[in-house]
Formats: sequence, structure tokens, C-alpha cells
Amino acid sequence: MAEKSAIGRLDGKVALITGGSSGIGAGTAKMFCQQGARVAIMGRNSENLQKVADECERINNQKALCIIGDITKEEDVKKIVEETITFYGKLDVLVNNAGIVGLGSIETTSLEQYDTIMDTNVRAMYHMTMLCTPYLVESKGNIVNVSSVNGLRSFPNVLAYNMSKSAVDQFTRCCALDLAPKQVRVNSVNPGVIITEIHKRGGLDEEGYQKFLERTKVTHALGRPGQVEEVTAMIAFLASDNASFITGAQIPIDGGRHAMCPR
Repeated sequence: MAEKSAIGRLDGKVALITGGSSGIGAGTAKMFCQQGARVAIMGRNSENLQKVADECERINNQKALCIIGDITKEEDVKKIVEETITFYGKLDVLVNNAGIVGLGSIETTSLEQYDTIMDTNVRAMYHMTMLCTPYLVESKGNIVNVSSVNGLRSFPNVLAYNMSKSAVDQFTRCCALDLAPKQVRVNSVNPGVIITEIHKRGGLDEEGYQKFLERTKVTHALGRPGQVEEVTAMIAFLASDNASFITGAQIPIDGGRHAMCPR
């Protein structure tokens, strides 16, 4: 039997990670490989995806499966699941990480923004999980959804994003109850501000992003933004047998932001 680590070993496990070409998704793929897993990573950027796959192979000397696709397209989601099962023959862990953020209040948002964010952050996750569930039931596997502190608390000027992450948390709890009798666990991690490119892609320029990071000195109790590795370590733990009695949980990884109130 492999020795347990503080994070939790994943030897022999097969994991599908969405949004695996950058940020938390890329970090999760590498963390899982460090813990002994074999990974399928999907994303839209083929060049970045291949770079992540090469890093994974250097870590554990096993080829990582790269799948180019758009999770908002139903045929792509079907292809992602089919290619994973065809390549590995099973699925033990699904990490629903792919997501986007967009700025906007009720005065400045649009139905187009709402549809884009909800399609990416909620509908695609719903579909991906539906298709993966039979394989996870067979393996008695588990699901980790990447949500946000915005699912736990309300913040101005990110209305559609807040709503999407609240939906992810409810989805996590409901799936946990639906699948618990079949010994499939479902949990979410709820990061605060983590240093990735997501905020720039969501509309912040470099100056705005640096001010955003600077504000974490007061918006996060620990006085700083988080690092990708601080999130991926928890994802790996939840995916491991070390977390065998945890399901339906939302785990804040946010430097205490979820516990703070304005003063």
C-alpha cells in the first residue's frame, strides 16, 4: 500500500481536469501527477495545454492526455468524456475547473454576459458531470468543483459571476446527496483572490489588476492573495482517500475573506 501523504496520494487514479491549460487547472494537473495520478486535461489553448502535458510527463514519466475543446459546446463535452474513457478505460476523479469571470452590476451588465458566464460556469459543469457520473459510480470516485468565495459571499460589480458560483455550490451539495448512496463524493473549493490570469481575461488591465492585488491586504484577513499551489493542494486532498468521509462541503481557500465583514 502506498504511503499516505498530508495531501493524499492518488496512485493509480485517473482524473479529468477541465480548464487545464492555465491557472488552477494547470496547477491541479501537475499536483495530481506529483501524487501519482494519471490525468486527462482539456482546454481551448492547444499550445498551453501541450506545455502543461509536457510538465506532467516530466513529473511522473506518464503521458498526459490532452483534449482540445470548448466546454460550452455539447459535442465537445461528449468528445472529452469519450476520449478520456477510450484512452484510460476508467475515470476516478472529475475536477470541474473551467470558468470565466466578468465585470458588471445590474446597471451595467447584459443578458449576453449573463448567458456567457452561466453557460460556461454552470451549464457546462452540469453537462460534464452528467456524462461522467456513470463512470464515477463504477469506480466509486469523486468530484471536486472549483467554485469561489463569491459563491459564499456577495461582492459588487461581478453580479453574473456571483450568481454562477452560488449555483455551483448548490449543484455541489445536491450532487453530493444524490450520489452519496453510491459512494461518490462531491465537494467544492472556494478560492479567494488567487494569482492567475483569470481577472485580466475578465476585463482588468495590468494597472487595475495590480490595484486589485494590493487591496487583498485589507480584503483578506491574512493580508495577501493566494497562490495556485494553495488551492491545488486542497483539491488533491479532497480527491484522495484521505478525504473519504467528506462530501457536500464547500472549502474556502481565501485567506479568511469569507469570514470578514465591513467595519
